[in-house]
Parts: sequence; C-alpha cells; structure tokens
Amino acid sequence: MTEREQQLRRWWARLTAWLRGPRRAEAARKARAALRDIRDGEAARRAEAALRDLREGEAGRKAQAALRDLREGEAGRKAREALRDLRDSDAARRAREVLRDLREGEAGRRERSAVRDAPGGGQRRDPR
Repeated sequence: MTEREQQLRRWWARLTAWLRGPRRAEAARKARAALRDIRDGEAARRAEAALRDLREGEAGRKAQAALRDLREGEAGRKAREALRDLRDSDAARRAREVLRDLREGEAGRRERSAVRDAPGGGQRRDPR
C-alpha cells in the first residue's frame, strides 16, 4: 500500500470517527489536522512537483505551443469556419426544424406524458 493510500485511509478513519463521535470540536480539529497532513505530506509534495515538472518541462511547453498553434493558426481558423458553415447550412436549419417539430408535436407530447407517468413522476435526478 502506498503512502498516499495509507494517508487517505487514516484520514477516512478520522472523518468517520468524527461523524460518529460525541465530541465534535475535538473531532473537527483532528479532521483538519488529518487534511493538513495529507496536504503537507511527502506524497502531496511529490505530486505537486511532478505536475510542476510536467507543466514547466519540455513536453508541457510543446503541448501548450501545439494548442496555441491550433487555436491561432490556419488549421484552427479553417476548423472554426467549417463549424460556422455547418451551423449556418441548410441541412443544419432543417435538422433544427425537425427537432423542434418533434419536441412540440405529438411525439414530444407523448414523450412528456410517458415521463410524467413513469415512476418518480418525471422528476429530474440530481446528476451528482
């Protein structure tokens, strides 16, 4: 088991003990200390250094330059124009009309009715 996993397990144990324990203030202090230990631990420092090296290293610089070239270069301009042309095309206009007809027409009404009649009453679930 890695050091990071051990730290997470200790932190989780402290958190669950706090949630079950009667002395909330002391438990909260311990939970904060556990989080501080994770943030300040050797594994966290190594992870931050690795990310910094990746960002500031040659590979990171090349990736940033490639993205900048794509955004600002000829290929990016052509891609934006192609997407704009596609959005403004006759086919896209017809597709939007068909979708609107489906939503507002008989099929859309039946779908909304089926959702309403489904278990849960058509209430949206929280995506989290």
